[in-house]
Amino acid sequence: MTAATGTTLPPAPPPVPHPLRTRPFRLLLAGRTLSLLGDAAIPAALALAVLEATGSTSALALVLACAMVPKLLLLPLGGVVGDRFDARTVALTTDLVRCATQLVVAVQLLGGTPSLAVLAVAEALGGAAGAFAMPTGSPLVKGTVAPEALHRANAALGIAKSATRLGGPALAGALVLTVGPGWAFVLDAATFALSALLLAAVRVERVRIPRRSLRADLAEGWQEVRTRDWYWTSLIGHSAWNGAAAVLMTLGPAVAVQRLGGGATWVLLLQVGAVGFLLGALLAGRARPRRPVLAANLGLATYALPLVLLAVAAPAPLTIAAYGLAQAGLGFLSPVWETAVQRAVPAHALARVTSYDWLLSLAAMPLGYALAPLAAAAWGPEVPLLAAAVVVGGCCLGTAFVPGVRRFKAGN
Repeated sequence: MTAATGTTLPPAPPPVPHPLRTRPFRLLLAGRTLSLLGDAAIPAALALAVLEATGSTSALALVLACAMVPKLLLLPLGGVVGDRFDARTVALTTDLVRCATQLVVAVQLLGGTPSLAVLAVAEALGGAAGAFAMPTGSPLVKGTVAPEALHRANAALGIAKSATRLGGPALAGALVLTVGPGWAFVLDAATFALSALLLAAVRVERVRIPRRSLRADLAEGWQEVRTRDWYWTSLIGHSAWNGAAAVLMTLGPAVAVQRLGGGATWVLLLQVGAVGFLLGALLAGRARPRRPVLAANLGLATYALPLVLLAVAAPAPLTIAAYGLAQAGLGFLSPVWETAVQRAVPAHALARVTSYDWLLSLAAMPLGYALAPLAAAAWGPEVPLLAAAVVVGGCCLGTAFVPGVRRFKAGN
């Protein structure tokens, strides 16, 4: 009751518990962390295993392409399935499929005479399963925590992701050097199995949508993207970032070895980047920017810095620090962006919208991988590195001129 009017104030709403205090999110976080840890160990193990078995970089490129192409082709369909059906069931099923494919690869490698065709088919099936798994991430989070707790939940997932990026490669190295790359795939299969077991115990709020044609569902998902200028313009920036990352990952190692002191410089750069990603995720858990999409996109623009410094062969400590800062920008963006999308996009279309996000982001990476060596062979590595810096910086900074990006505020 107030002294001036004698009226009784409504009771304050009860505080929202941290998502880690809720059992469904704890199970979801544990499952996602396990599968992320296994996945983080796989790239290095796969590359070493294929090269050891075949001695051919072309064979490695074939296996990697078999994993990537089905994922890109099927992502929109994966978004439709994620919205039409229970996201938990879809994620659980894809975990089991990926568990089986990784076991097949493990058996091949442990047998001593792996078949390139079997490895390629297994990775293709795993990539296809990934196309259906990736769009379920946001619906699972939104279906297990209160709306007010979305930011904390996404920050916790971001921290888990960054921790696995630190520990996964080290775990892969230990397994490859001690017992062989096949056991890294056994580990990955086990993490998918445990993730499926944990998901089976999660209760997720489900939003049902009417059954329509596949074309109508795809069109509705694209309409949700197209009518939000803050969303599709940000996706252009995210796509540019992934293309630029492919350029850096392709040309960066050679620049580090030839001009910055050797392979140890490149390894240190990657490790500092992983630490930067973790710090960015931790910052995202505490910061509450008034204009989250704008702040996240500006942070992503810092990726131009290491590209420029690599192009001019700047001193190694400066280049490494710049890469750590750029990865901090990525670590900050992930939870902030996920929260913004989950709050703004209707639950019935969230998986489809997320699938378009993944599709546009991942599609730029093969382009970067293909163009970077061609441009470097023609003009030297400086030209593609500087071009990538201009593209990623311009696209991410350019979102500041989009009205929807500037107007999007926390709580939208």
